[in-house]
Amino acid sequence: MTKKQFQRILRIVLAIGTITSLFFVPWIVLWAWIQPLPDTVQEQADKAISYGFDGIVLYIDQSGRPPSYSTAGWHDRKKEIPAKPDALFKIASISKLYNAVAITKLAHNKQLLLDNTLADFFPELVGRIENAEKITVRMMIQHTSGIPNYTDTFNYWAHPKESNEENLALVLDLPAKFEPGEDYEYSNTNYLLLSEIMDKVLGYDHFQYIQEEILNRLHLKNTFSSVKKVDSNRVMSGYHVGYPLDLKTDNTGMVASAEDVGKFIRALNDGSLFDEGEQDIYSSLYRYGHTGLVPGYQSIARYHRDIDAVVVQFTGPTNFEGYNWNLSEIMYNRIIKILTNQE
Repeated sequence: MTKKQFQRILRIVLAIGTITSLFFVPWIVLWAWIQPLPDTVQEQADKAISYGFDGIVLYIDQSGRPPSYSTAGWHDRKKEIPAKPDALFKIASISKLYNAVAITKLAHNKQLLLDNTLADFFPELVGRIENAEKITVRMMIQHTSGIPNYTDTFNYWAHPKESNEENLALVLDLPAKFEPGEDYEYSNTNYLLLSEIMDKVLGYDHFQYIQEEILNRLHLKNTFSSVKKVDSNRVMSGYHVGYPLDLKTDNTGMVASAEDVGKFIRALNDGSLFDEGEQDIYSSLYRYGHTGLVPGYQSIARYHRDIDAVVVQFTGPTNFEGYNWNLSEIMYNRIIKILTNQE
Protein backbone atom coordinates (compact mmCIF):
# COMPACT_ATOMS: atom_id res chain seq x y z
CA MET A 1 0.00 0.00 0.00
CA THR A 2 1.41 3.38 -0.99
CA LYS A 3 1.56 6.32 1.39
CA LYS A 4 -1.11 8.13 -0.62
CA GLN A 5 -3.49 5.13 -0.45
CA PHE A 6 -2.95 4.85 3.31
CA GLN A 7 -3.74 8.54 3.82
CA ARG A 8 -6.92 8.22 1.73
CA ILE A 9 -8.11 5.22 3.76
CA LEU A 10 -7.27 7.04 7.00
CA ARG A 11 -9.33 10.07 5.91
CA ILE A 12 -12.28 7.83 5.06
CA VAL A 13 -12.07 6.05 8.44
CA LEU A 14 -11.89 9.38 10.30
CA ALA A 15 -14.85 10.75 8.32
CA ILE A 16 -16.95 7.67 9.10
CA GLY A 17 -15.98 7.93 12.78
CA THR A 18 -16.96 11.60 12.88
CA ILE A 19 -20.32 10.98 11.23
CA THR A 20 -21.02 8.04 13.56
CA SER A 21 -20.15 10.07 16.64
CA LEU A 22 -22.71 12.70 15.70
CA PHE A 23 -25.47 10.23 16.51
CA PHE A 24 -24.27 10.09 20.13
CA VAL A 25 -23.85 13.82 20.76
CA PRO A 26 -26.26 15.09 23.46
CA TRP A 27 -27.47 17.89 21.23
CA ILE A 28 -29.69 19.51 23.83
CA VAL A 29 -26.70 19.88 26.16
CA LEU A 30 -24.52 21.28 23.37
CA TRP A 31 -27.28 23.67 22.30
CA ALA A 32 -27.78 24.94 25.87
CA TRP A 33 -24.03 25.46 26.20
CA ILE A 34 -23.42 27.38 22.96
CA GLN A 35 -26.44 29.69 23.10
CA PRO A 36 -25.63 33.42 23.37
CA LEU A 37 -25.50 34.50 26.99
CA PRO A 38 -28.55 36.57 27.98
CA ASP A 39 -28.15 39.93 29.70
CA THR A 40 -30.25 39.03 32.74
CA VAL A 41 -30.74 36.13 35.11
CA GLN A 42 -34.48 36.13 34.44
CA GLU A 43 -33.88 35.62 30.72
CA GLN A 44 -31.70 32.62 31.52
CA ALA A 45 -34.35 31.25 33.88
CA ASP A 46 -36.91 31.54 31.09
CA LYS A 47 -34.61 29.61 28.76
CA ALA A 48 -34.45 26.74 31.24
CA ILE A 49 -38.06 25.87 30.47
CA SER A 50 -37.24 25.43 26.78
CA TYR A 51 -34.72 22.74 27.76
CA GLY A 52 -37.37 20.55 29.37
CA PHE A 53 -37.53 21.80 32.96
CA ASP A 54 -40.98 22.11 34.51
CA GLY A 55 -39.86 24.87 36.82
CA ILE A 56 -36.88 26.76 38.17
CA VAL A 57 -36.39 28.87 41.31
CA LEU A 58 -33.32 31.05 41.81
CA TYR A 59 -32.13 33.01 44.83
CA ILE A 60 -29.16 35.36 44.53
CA ASP A 61 -27.48 37.20 47.38
CA GLN A 62 -24.72 39.37 45.96
CA SER A 63 -22.80 41.84 48.11
CA GLY A 64 -23.92 45.43 47.69
CA ARG A 65 -27.30 44.48 46.22
CA PRO A 66 -30.60 43.39 47.73
CA PRO A 67 -31.32 39.65 47.43
CA SER A 68 -33.10 38.79 44.19
CA TYR A 69 -35.37 35.99 43.04
CA SER A 70 -36.10 34.61 39.59
CA THR A 71 -38.61 31.93 38.66
CA ALA A 72 -39.97 30.34 35.51
CA GLY A 73 -42.31 27.47 34.72
CA TRP A 74 -44.56 25.78 37.21
CA HIS A 75 -44.88 25.29 40.94
CA ASP A 76 -47.55 22.70 40.09
CA ARG A 77 -47.92 22.00 36.38
CA LYS A 78 -51.12 19.97 36.69
CA LYS A 79 -52.87 22.77 38.58
CA GLU A 80 -51.11 25.36 36.41
CA ILE A 81 -49.74 27.23 39.42
CA PRO A 82 -46.71 29.33 38.39
CA ALA A 83 -43.34 28.80 40.09
CA LYS A 84 -43.04 30.61 43.42
CA PRO A 85 -39.87 32.20 44.81
CA ASP A 86 -40.80 31.09 48.35
CA ALA A 87 -41.62 27.48 47.41
CA LEU A 88 -40.33 24.71 49.62
CA PHE A 89 -38.08 22.23 47.84
CA LYS A 90 -36.41 18.94 48.74
CA ILE A 91 -32.77 19.93 49.17
CA ALA A 92 -31.45 16.34 49.28
CA SER A 93 -27.69 16.22 49.90
CA ILE A 94 -27.40 19.94 50.62
CA SER A 95 -28.59 18.80 54.05
CA LYS A 96 -25.15 17.23 54.57
CA LEU A 97 -23.80 20.72 55.16
CA TYR A 98 -26.21 21.23 58.07
CA ASN A 99 -25.23 17.87 59.55
CA ALA A 100 -21.52 18.61 59.15
CA VAL A 101 -21.99 21.92 60.99
CA ALA A 102 -23.90 20.15 63.77
CA ILE A 103 -21.10 17.58 64.15
CA THR A 104 -18.58 20.42 64.23
CA LYS A 105 -20.41 22.12 67.09
CA LEU A 106 -20.74 18.86 69.03
CA ALA A 107 -17.02 18.18 68.56
CA HIS A 108 -16.10 21.69 69.66
CA ASN A 109 -18.20 21.22 72.80
CA LYS A 110 -16.49 17.87 73.45
CA GLN A 111 -19.81 16.00 73.19
CA LEU A 112 -18.11 13.66 70.74
CA LEU A 113 -14.64 13.21 69.28
CA LEU A 114 -13.95 13.26 65.57
CA ASP A 115 -11.68 10.25 66.05
CA ASN A 116 -14.35 8.21 67.83
CA THR A 117 -15.10 5.10 65.78
CA LEU A 118 -18.39 3.75 64.56
CA ALA A 119 -17.88 0.80 66.91
CA ASP A 120 -17.55 3.20 69.87
CA PHE A 121 -21.14 4.29 69.33
CA PHE A 122 -22.64 1.11 67.90
CA PRO A 123 -20.66 -2.00 68.94
CA GLU A 124 -23.45 -4.13 67.50
CA LEU A 125 -22.31 -3.06 64.00
CA VAL A 126 -18.93 -4.77 64.40
CA GLY A 127 -19.02 -7.65 61.93
CA ARG A 128 -22.05 -6.16 60.15
CA ILE A 129 -20.21 -3.14 58.73
CA GLU A 130 -16.69 -4.03 57.72
CA ASN A 131 -14.01 -2.02 59.56
CA ALA A 132 -16.53 -0.53 62.02
CA GLU A 133 -13.79 -0.45 64.66
CA LYS A 134 -11.54 1.61 62.32
CA ILE A 135 -14.04 3.99 60.75
CA THR A 136 -14.05 7.37 62.50
CA VAL A 137 -16.58 10.19 62.61
CA ARG A 138 -14.14 12.27 60.55
CA MET A 139 -13.99 9.59 57.85
CA MET A 140 -17.77 9.41 57.61
CA ILE A 141 -18.05 13.18 57.23
CA GLN A 142 -15.42 13.14 54.49
CA HIS A 143 -16.70 10.03 52.67
CA THR A 144 -13.46 8.15 53.22
CA SER A 145 -14.98 5.35 55.32
CA GLY A 146 -15.41 2.77 52.56
CA ILE A 147 -18.99 2.04 53.68
CA PRO A 148 -21.22 1.15 50.68
CA ASN A 149 -23.85 3.65 49.61
CA TYR A 150 -27.38 2.37 50.28
CA THR A 151 -28.84 4.44 47.41
CA ASP A 152 -26.55 2.53 45.03
CA THR A 153 -28.13 -0.81 45.92
CA PHE A 154 -30.12 -2.57 43.21
CA ASN A 155 -33.23 -0.73 42.05
CA TYR A 156 -33.20 1.51 45.13
CA TRP A 157 -35.16 4.44 43.74
CA ALA A 158 -37.92 2.16 42.43
CA HIS A 159 -38.72 1.22 46.04
CA PRO A 160 -37.00 3.73 48.35
CA LYS A 161 -37.05 3.15 52.09
CA GLU A 162 -38.05 5.80 54.59
CA SER A 163 -36.47 4.73 57.87
CA ASN A 164 -32.77 4.74 58.72
CA GLU A 165 -33.12 1.17 59.93
CA GLU A 166 -34.45 -0.04 56.58
CA ASN A 167 -31.83 1.87 54.61
CA LEU A 168 -28.97 0.64 56.77
CA ALA A 169 -30.16 -2.95 56.40
CA LEU A 170 -29.47 -2.68 52.65
CA VAL A 171 -25.70 -2.46 53.21
CA LEU A 172 -25.16 -4.62 56.29
CA ASP A 173 -22.74 -7.49 55.65
CA LEU A 174 -21.61 -6.04 52.32
CA PRO A 175 -17.84 -5.83 51.75
CA ALA A 176 -16.17 -2.46 52.23
CA LYS A 177 -15.40 -0.43 49.12
CA PHE A 178 -11.86 0.18 50.41
CA GLU A 179 -9.85 0.38 53.61
CA PRO A 180 -10.91 3.31 55.82
CA GLY A 181 -9.03 6.52 55.08
CA GLU A 182 -7.35 5.18 51.93
CA ASP A 183 -9.76 6.39 49.25
CA TYR A 184 -12.87 8.50 48.66
CA GLU A 185 -16.35 7.42 47.58
CA TYR A 186 -19.50 9.42 48.18
CA SER A 187 -21.90 7.43 50.37
CA ASN A 188 -25.23 8.50 51.83
CA THR A 189 -24.79 5.75 54.40
CA ASN A 190 -22.10 7.85 56.07
CA TYR A 191 -24.56 10.61 56.87
CA LEU A 192 -27.30 8.20 57.86
CA LEU A 193 -24.90 6.84 60.50
CA LEU A 194 -23.81 10.34 61.54
CA SER A 195 -27.45 11.26 62.18
CA GLU A 196 -27.82 8.15 64.34
CA ILE A 197 -24.64 9.05 66.22
CA MET A 198 -25.92 12.56 66.89
CA ASP A 199 -29.25 11.20 68.13
CA LYS A 200 -27.39 8.91 70.54
CA VAL A 201 -25.03 11.59 71.81
CA LEU A 202 -27.78 14.16 72.27
CA GLY A 203 -30.46 11.84 73.58
CA TYR A 204 -32.99 13.43 71.23
CA ASP A 205 -33.57 13.94 67.51
CA HIS A 206 -30.57 15.67 65.94
CA PHE A 207 -32.81 17.94 63.84
CA GLN A 208 -33.89 19.63 67.06
CA TYR A 209 -30.21 20.43 67.60
CA ILE A 210 -29.95 21.78 64.04
CA GLN A 211 -33.05 23.87 64.73
CA GLU A 212 -31.62 25.30 67.94
CA GLU A 213 -27.99 25.80 66.90
CA ILE A 214 -28.36 26.70 63.20
CA LEU A 215 -31.87 27.61 62.08
CA ASN A 216 -32.88 29.70 65.09
CA ARG A 217 -29.51 31.43 65.14
CA LEU A 218 -30.02 32.52 61.53
CA HIS A 219 -33.77 33.18 61.92
CA LEU A 220 -34.60 30.62 59.24
CA LYS A 221 -38.32 29.92 59.37
CA ASN A 222 -38.67 27.92 56.16
CA THR A 223 -36.41 24.92 56.71
CA PHE A 224 -37.91 21.64 57.90
CA SER A 225 -36.83 18.08 58.59
CA SER A 226 -39.26 16.55 56.08
CA VAL A 227 -42.32 17.13 53.91
CA LYS A 228 -44.38 15.60 56.69
CA LYS A 229 -43.82 18.77 58.72
CA VAL A 230 -45.32 21.18 56.19
CA ASP A 231 -48.41 21.87 54.12
CA SER A 232 -47.72 19.97 50.89
CA ASN A 233 -49.19 22.85 48.87
CA ARG A 234 -46.09 24.84 49.79
CA VAL A 235 -43.80 22.20 48.26
CA MET A 236 -42.89 22.56 44.59
CA SER A 237 -44.07 19.58 42.56
CA GLY A 238 -41.39 17.08 41.62
CA TYR A 239 -41.52 14.69 38.69
CA HIS A 240 -39.15 12.07 37.34
CA VAL A 241 -39.12 11.41 33.60
CA GLY A 242 -41.00 8.20 32.86
CA TYR A 243 -42.96 8.25 36.13
CA PRO A 244 -46.38 9.93 36.01
CA LEU A 245 -46.99 10.83 39.66
CA ASP A 246 -45.97 13.92 41.61
CA LEU A 247 -43.24 12.90 44.09
CA LYS A 248 -43.55 15.84 46.44
CA THR A 249 -45.16 13.86 49.26
CA ASP A 250 -42.41 11.19 49.29
CA ASN A 251 -40.38 11.61 52.46
CA THR A 252 -36.79 12.00 51.27
CA GLY A 253 -35.21 14.40 53.72
CA MET A 254 -35.09 18.10 54.45
CA VAL A 255 -37.15 20.74 52.65
CA ALA A 256 -36.40 24.45 52.55
CA SER A 257 -36.93 27.62 50.58
CA ALA A 258 -34.19 28.88 48.29
CA GLU A 259 -33.85 31.99 50.46
CA ASP A 260 -33.33 29.94 53.62
CA VAL A 261 -30.68 27.81 51.91
CA GLY A 262 -29.00 30.95 50.59
CA LYS A 263 -28.88 32.59 54.03
CA PHE A 264 -27.40 29.40 55.46
CA ILE A 265 -24.73 29.24 52.73
CA ARG A 266 -23.83 32.90 53.31
CA ALA A 267 -23.46 32.38 57.08
CA LEU A 268 -21.49 29.18 56.54
CA ASN A 269 -19.01 30.96 54.29
CA ASP A 270 -18.66 34.26 56.15
CA GLY A 271 -18.24 32.46 59.48
CA SER A 272 -21.19 34.06 61.27
CA LEU A 273 -22.68 30.60 61.80
CA PHE A 274 -19.79 29.56 64.02
CA ASP A 275 -18.66 30.30 67.54
CA GLU A 276 -14.97 30.93 68.18
CA GLY A 277 -12.86 27.93 67.20
CA GLU A 278 -15.62 26.11 65.34
CA GLN A 279 -14.83 27.28 61.81
CA ASP A 280 -11.28 25.93 61.98
CA ILE A 281 -12.75 22.52 62.83
CA TYR A 282 -15.31 22.72 60.04
CA SER A 283 -12.75 23.81 57.45
CA SER A 284 -10.72 20.70 58.23
CA LEU A 285 -13.77 18.50 57.68
CA TYR A 286 -16.06 19.45 54.85
CA ARG A 287 -16.95 21.68 51.92
CA TYR A 288 -18.74 25.05 51.85
CA GLY A 289 -21.25 24.38 49.07
CA HIS A 290 -23.21 21.40 47.86
CA THR A 291 -25.60 19.95 45.31
CA GLY A 292 -28.65 17.78 45.86
CA LEU A 293 -30.48 15.18 43.79
CA VAL A 294 -33.45 12.97 44.62
CA PRO A 295 -36.22 11.88 42.23
CA GLY A 296 -38.07 15.01 41.16
CA TYR A 297 -35.64 17.52 42.65
CA GLN A 298 -32.25 18.96 41.62
CA SER A 299 -30.55 21.67 43.67
CA ILE A 300 -27.29 23.62 43.68
CA ALA A 301 -26.14 25.95 46.47
CA ARG A 302 -22.73 27.62 46.34
CA TYR A 303 -20.86 30.74 47.35
CA HIS A 304 -18.74 32.45 44.69
CA ARG A 305 -15.99 34.42 46.36
CA ASP A 306 -14.80 36.29 43.26
CA ILE A 307 -18.18 38.04 42.93
CA ASP A 308 -19.14 37.69 46.61
CA ALA A 309 -22.39 36.02 45.68
CA VAL A 310 -24.47 33.12 46.96
CA VAL A 311 -26.53 31.47 44.24
CA VAL A 312 -29.15 28.81 44.94
CA GLN A 313 -30.91 27.02 42.09
CA PHE A 314 -33.83 24.57 42.25
CA THR A 315 -34.94 22.68 39.12
CA GLY A 316 -37.08 19.71 38.11
CA PRO A 317 -37.89 17.22 36.73
CA THR A 318 -35.08 14.68 37.11
CA ASN A 319 -33.97 12.01 34.66
CA PHE A 320 -31.19 9.72 35.86
CA GLU A 321 -30.79 8.25 32.37
CA GLY A 322 -30.83 11.59 30.56
CA TYR A 323 -29.13 14.97 30.69
CA ASN A 324 -31.26 16.93 33.14
CA TRP A 325 -28.45 17.20 35.67
CA ASN A 326 -25.97 18.35 33.02
CA LEU A 327 -28.47 20.96 31.87
CA SER A 328 -29.01 22.23 35.41
CA GLU A 329 -25.23 22.68 35.81
CA ILE A 330 -25.05 24.54 32.49
CA MET A 331 -27.92 26.82 33.53
CA TYR A 332 -26.22 27.50 36.86
CA ASN A 333 -22.82 28.24 35.32
CA ARG A 334 -24.37 30.61 32.80
CA ILE A 335 -26.09 32.49 35.61
CA ILE A 336 -22.71 32.90 37.33
CA LYS A 337 -21.30 34.30 34.07
CA ILE A 338 -24.18 36.77 33.82
CA LEU A 339 -23.52 37.96 37.37
CA THR A 340 -19.79 38.22 36.64
CA ASN A 341 -20.47 40.31 33.53
CA GLN A 342 -22.66 42.63 35.56
CA GLU A 343 -19.83 43.39 37.99
